[in-house]
Amino acid sequence: MDQRLDEFARLREENLAALQALRLQPQDLQRQGTHPAFGAVSFSQLLATWATHDLTHLHQLSRIMAIQYRDAVGPWSAYLGVLHCTGHGS
Repeated sequence: MDQRLDEFARLREENLAALQALRLQPQDLQRQGTHPAFGAVSFSQLLATWATHDLTHLHQLSRIMAIQYRDAVGPWSAYLGVLHCTGHGS
């Protein structure tokens, strides 16, 4: 696990350095590209998706970590949403 976290940190650092090297200006965030499934998307949307993608993984980790307490919390389980989340379906 430590090795994977170290690799993630290294890759994220490289990605952020590459992003900073672009020296983006506010108007650059409105630049658009074409996604094969979604059509026109802005750079701002792409960056927001990147951040939200990370949050999705943190959410998944919290659900996995919480499962070990499912029985231990007793009656409070009903009030702990992380124990009842079934994922990211629509």
